[in-house]
Amino acid sequence: MSKADRNFDIIVYGATGYTGRLVAEYLDQHYAGREDRPKWAMAGRSLTKLEEVRGLIGAPADTPLVVADADDPASLSAMCEQTRVVLTTVGPYTLYGEPLVAACVETGTDYCDLSGEPTWMYEMIEKYGTGAEKSGARICFSSGFDSVPFDLGVFMLQKEAMKRFGKPATRVKGRVRAMQGGPSGGTVASMKETMKAVARNPRLISVLQSSFGLTPGFTGPKQPSGMIPEYDQELGKWAAPFIMATINTKNVHRTNFLLGHPYGEDFKYDEMMLTSAGEMGEKAAKAIADMLKNPFGSKAPKPGEGPTKEERENGFYDVLFLGETADGEKINYGVKGRYDPGYGSTSRMIAETAIALTDCEAPGGIGTPGAFLGEALVKRLEEHAEISFAAEN
Repeated sequence: MSKADRNFDIIVYGATGYTGRLVAEYLDQHYAGREDRPKWAMAGRSLTKLEEVRGLIGAPADTPLVVADADDPASLSAMCEQTRVVLTTVGPYTLYGEPLVAACVETGTDYCDLSGEPTWMYEMIEKYGTGAEKSGARICFSSGFDSVPFDLGVFMLQKEAMKRFGKPATRVKGRVRAMQGGPSGGTVASMKETMKAVARNPRLISVLQSSFGLTPGFTGPKQPSGMIPEYDQELGKWAAPFIMATINTKNVHRTNFLLGHPYGEDFKYDEMMLTSAGEMGEKAAKAIADMLKNPFGSKAPKPGEGPTKEERENGFYDVLFLGETADGEKINYGVKGRYDPGYGSTSRMIAETAIALTDCEAPGGIGTPGAFLGEALVKRLEEHAEISFAAEN
């Protein structure tokens, strides 16, 4: 059956989990009564739990439910054959992700996830990249806060640089100006599984350490580390290491790689979090650097836990990208989002990524939101997810 003839546009796999429930709720409520409402279904291991979540989020009683389990490959294949896109929130992907990637590649089904696990992503690219190209499946990793605002922020800055200067910015700095939001147990579990994977397979250490860990066969120039607190003369503030830079920088470079290096083969990129000026800013930057040695401490949330509704709705983020061409021409670009970045905004980002994939004409393969969707996804996020993208100078 071709993708166009399948029963559903999107199946949300993992709908009974913390983030999956938020995604299902968004699809149901945001698109209620709209002509462009996608045909979607909820999927998970337990029919009883799916029925319970359907009721909790107030979805119509006829919202379709699909039973599928990562331990039952046949059930995953059967699920994939019913839909154009599988949206999965079932992580850590290092533990549970590969069977679904395999099923999507086998059936030519598009896929998007929330993976921030670079070692697993590297292994999936190595193992399934060619198969995805042959079957036409578009496998889109990192479709949430890691790494959509950063991947698309750089993408749009470069588009504006080409428009203004006729050339890309060969140096871009990503600087988080402000952010409010908390982690969930899923984020913690994913980081722990990545560390375990590296311990089991030491060759993955280089993938974790390099900004070019997801650009097989290509290594660009030495990149700024972003791991040592520094005073940013241009902004007049101290900058601290940013916990998500490890995955975001890899995805930004992968987008550049997959698109044929429109940012240049000499492109340099790093990410940090701004504090403030003066002695207080320096102390804050150093305190953040120390905290990242054990980012969640002894009170790490457990899987299934996350911010409250009030915390999600009061969250936000504001990221500045500073670009400079080889000739010294400068451009600043901002990405701002409402809601808690990791969950309130992420649930919207991945839902809109899935919808955008239903209209995507890119060839199959393992890619990124920037490489597969680019400006089409930016437009959806501005129209539906309360995320803004704009040049600032």
